[in-house]
Amino acid sequence: MNRKSGDGYYQNLARGEQVPAVVSKVTYEGVSADVLEDVYEPAEDTFLLADCAADAARLLFPPGIPADSAFSGSGDIFVRGLEIGCGSGFVSQFIQSKAPPVHMVGIDINPNAVLCSRRNGVCAYQSDMFEIFERNRRVQSSDSPPDKLPDKLPDELPDELPDELPDELPDELPDNLPAMPANGFDLILFNPPYLPTAEDERVPGYLNYAFDGGVFGRDSIDRFLEEVGDYLSDRGFFLLLISSLTGLDEVIGAMKMNGFSAEVLGRAKVSFEELFVLKGKWL
Repeated sequence: MNRKSGDGYYQNLARGEQVPAVVSKVTYEGVSADVLEDVYEPAEDTFLLADCAADAARLLFPPGIPADSAFSGSGDIFVRGLEIGCGSGFVSQFIQSKAPPVHMVGIDINPNAVLCSRRNGVCAYQSDMFEIFERNRRVQSSDSPPDKLPDKLPDELPDELPDELPDELPDELPDNLPAMPANGFDLILFNPPYLPTAEDERVPGYLNYAFDGGVFGRDSIDRFLEEVGDYLSDRGFFLLLISSLTGLDEVIGAMKMNGFSAEVLGRAKVSFEELFVLKGKWL
């Protein structure tokens, strides 16, 4: 399959000079998604995570809410979910199709993946892991009054103060920057790059982010486990997909070291590896 790569490609795309082509269409359990250039194509790992996530999300519904219910009469969202590395958006799309009371937000470091997810009906943003929510917090804190007065006032004050504060915010921010729910996300999903990857095994372009897990396959996983607790609601949990090549015992040990329980929620034998979906909750 011919996929165009390169950092300059997105710059051209951002200027409207080029639009990524649809290279395939994937259908699973009645849910279909387009796949754009330089975006990971849904495969066995995607479908395993989607099945486990749709079933697990129903555990978060209030009592008496059927699995196929739409939102409540007041428009409440019962479950707020976040998918890290959303890729094509298929998993979030699948959950919203099979469990409508769940509202998913997707984030991905690959800008083509963000476009692809949006094309498939998922609210998605470009971000390196949880970085976009940290940027939101910085913006909000810059709009808030300081916690304390400065130790010393300036010797001279300007004769006139500006009528309005400048409109510009630090850094370039996307439209409608997503805010983390006040109590955190109830469901966080991550299908990380989990393949052990040497430097000479890397592929060019953004697609490398979908595969490259570092020497032991756990670089992104370790970072995720260190940070995810800051974004998880008290009642919430996360689902993490890994491979037997990543090291099941090692990942379970890292989950417990970071204060989470570890439960194998699903597994599937695929070619030379076995895939696992791990569920983590606060201990």
